[in-house]
Amino acid sequence: MPKFFVTNEQVKDGTITIQGKDVNHIKHVLRMKIGEIIHICNTNQNQDYISKIEMMTEKAIFCKIIEYEETKVESNVKVSIFQGLPKSDKMELVIQKAIELGVNEIYPVQMKRCVVQLKDQNKKIQRWQTIAEVASKQCGRSMIPKIQNCITIQDICQMSSQFDAILVAYEQEKIHTLKAELQLLKKQYEKENTLKIGIVIGPEGGLATEEVELLQNYGGKSVTLGKRILRTETVALNVLSNIMYEFEG
Repeated sequence: MPKFFVTNEQVKDGTITIQGKDVNHIKHVLRMKIGEIIHICNTNQNQDYISKIEMMTEKAIFCKIIEYEETKVESNVKVSIFQGLPKSDKMELVIQKAIELGVNEIYPVQMKRCVVQLKDQNKKIQRWQTIAEVASKQCGRSMIPKIQNCITIQDICQMSSQFDAILVAYEQEKIHTLKAELQLLKKQYEKENTLKIGIVIGPEGGLATEEVELLQNYGGKSVTLGKRILRTETVALNVLSNIMYEFEG
């Protein structure tokens, strides 16, 4: 069952008011009717509700809360993806699949070897955020991961202190493996309530040597993902799958 998102302002006295584009989706795409059960999440509270549709108008759908459901979807491991801007529509694929696999937020990053330049950043970020919302509904997340504004490698360095680890997926790394770094982090995770991990991923041409060295100077750890070189749009899926396997299994 798809999940729909609301905020505190839309929840009052046991009634939830759904507005905006979700109204059309529920009425005309899902063809739901009065009396049917709908799954709703309050993104301000990370609270899930099992609700019943009681009334529909042209601009709103009113639902009665039947049951408060404990949220168990989100992980205590908060992963931020720093994705070097890829070509074509590859970023959309990264967003969709990373959200399914539990990412917390995604930063598009302008790197030395990026071919793409964001000409209209606001419009692009808005489109990516819409994709994030649709993906979150489809896979039943209890939050909509944020697609942040485009940043640089230098910005990641300045943010590094906010993370327990910054892992840099680097094809030239031959010694330090993702598996080994995650096992070390797991020992720390057992002592902490939450763990924040940043993953830096280069574009099609990979990370430049000077970018990796700069990240390492700020505590970043370069890791190899194995013997094969992965496409940029595959790296986030690989890393997130390993993280969730290691920490949620």
